[in-house]
Amino acid sequence: MINRQPFSLRNTIFLRLLSTFLIIMLPIILFGVYLYHWIVQTASEDISKSAISQITFYLTDFENEVERMKLLQYGILEDEDLNEMSLTWNTMDVFKRTEKINSLRKRLYAIENSSPYIKDVSAHIYPVSKTISSATGPRELDTDRYYGLPSALNSRNNGIIEWNGGLYLSVAKQSATYGNPPLFIIEIELDQQRLQKALSQFNTYTGSGTLMTSDKSGFILKSGSIEHLQLDMTDAVQQIRESQIYNTGTVTISGSRYYTAVASSDYLKMSIYRFIPEQLFKKPLDKFYMWAWLFIFAAIVIIGVYAFYTYKFIHKPLLTLVKSFRRMENGDLDVNIKHESKDEFGYLYGRFNQMVVNLRSLIDQVYKQKIMTQRAELKQLQSQINPHFLYNSFFILKTMARIGDVERIGHFTTQLGEYFQFVTRNASDEVLLKQEIHHARMYTEIQELRFSRRIRVQFDSLPQEIEQVSVPRLIVQPIIENAFEHSLEQMKHGGCMIIHFEIEEKEIRIVVEDNGESLTDNGLQCISDSLDNGDDYMETTGLVNIHRRMKITFGETYGLRVNRSELGGLKVIICFPSKGGGARD
Repeated sequence: MINRQPFSLRNTIFLRLLSTFLIIMLPIILFGVYLYHWIVQTASEDISKSAISQITFYLTDFENEVERMKLLQYGILEDEDLNEMSLTWNTMDVFKRTEKINSLRKRLYAIENSSPYIKDVSAHIYPVSKTISSATGPRELDTDRYYGLPSALNSRNNGIIEWNGGLYLSVAKQSATYGNPPLFIIEIELDQQRLQKALSQFNTYTGSGTLMTSDKSGFILKSGSIEHLQLDMTDAVQQIRESQIYNTGTVTISGSRYYTAVASSDYLKMSIYRFIPEQLFKKPLDKFYMWAWLFIFAAIVIIGVYAFYTYKFIHKPLLTLVKSFRRMENGDLDVNIKHESKDEFGYLYGRFNQMVVNLRSLIDQVYKQKIMTQRAELKQLQSQINPHFLYNSFFILKTMARIGDVERIGHFTTQLGEYFQFVTRNASDEVLLKQEIHHARMYTEIQELRFSRRIRVQFDSLPQEIEQVSVPRLIVQPIIENAFEHSLEQMKHGGCMIIHFEIEEKEIRIVVEDNGESLTDNGLQCISDSLDNGDDYMETTGLVNIHRRMKITFGETYGLRVNRSELGGLKVIICFPSKGGGARD
């Protein structure tokens, strides 16, 4: 027995490390945390005030600009030339029509030049079926815009309209007759490129971006070089709204954190979102360069002290324990760890050494018992020569002799002799897969002679690349015998058995399946349960015997697997690694 070394609280590694770490680290950690938060908070407040004031000022200025555009729109509703054209067009001669059109276009052009945000100004005149544009001049009535652009007639609260990917301001002159279309519609198309250029003035930080959205339609104008902001800003805006960010806050976009400033206009029903990478808040740390170096130096010293104590009291003893476990996993059971300190590791090492001693004893006992059980079960399987099979073999010989089939008698007796020679020999527990399949094929051919009219067997050829794999002896023939005895022998006609091979990179499978009609779901479950039962003292059957030997030879992940065949009967799959068992000649 290994003597246990007593240990007290003052000798524990935990108390020593905890005390040392807290005494050294606590003051510096508190100071560093306070300094960091103070700097970040100061930078955040400065950037917040600047960002909010800039976009709020711009949004207010844009409101005033839109209001001025709308005043110009409503002013042109009363234009004499426009009203005269819509009412007396049919009475005008060509010269006068041209004069009125040119006069109207000049006024539309003046409105276009009054603001950098205007792309085009158009008058859609329904009575004359014409659209007059400040940019392109007169053309046929643009019915899509005339009917498509919604407008609040004679309402100065009509906001910006998003239609077919564009931004518009629209007012209309109502017809004198109720229910008729408007006489004409004055439309201002806003220049989105100019708006984006105006938004880009806020992208003063690397990686920042700005959005302008419509609260009503969700239309988005975006400006900025950051790739994350070019992906899907609809989701980002939805995230901000769900987070209920008021004026300022932080959001995560594509895995990166952004500081967000929001300004909204109830008049325009629009909002501006400004995104600034959160990492830029750390720029004010440049003012505290000296403090940063002092903190880094202190941190290095602390890390060095902590690493030294951690290595000495935890890492080194744990590393010794891990190496000892790895040696034990590799089969070295002569491991013995020495430790002088009276701490937890002293106790662990003592228990480990005692465990290794006990494990050597248990493995020796269990291994010997497993080997003896495996061999005893194999001998029992070899000794269980089916008398029914023997009697029927002699009956086949008698029939052949009676009809004088000398050639087949010679071939059959050779097969029968090789069969019993393979079954009864005790030289080795393992054979090459080529030999095992040859024995199973001989047994199958013997049975085919007996059931030639009732049972058809398809036995695929063994792939050449796996012929030299070593496997336990008698793992295939008993399964084929089980199929004949419990499934196919009872069928009067149409019996079928298929034996084939499946090869994967790390696993080889031999599949035996039949179309027997006697297998019930309950019977299949009983077979599966008997294979899964790990009780070494349960009654041993042929399938269980093979399954146990495969697990002992190759490991717990291999053995037999059973399920229902697509043919309708039992499907048994023998699984073993592609390298097989121990090498043998």
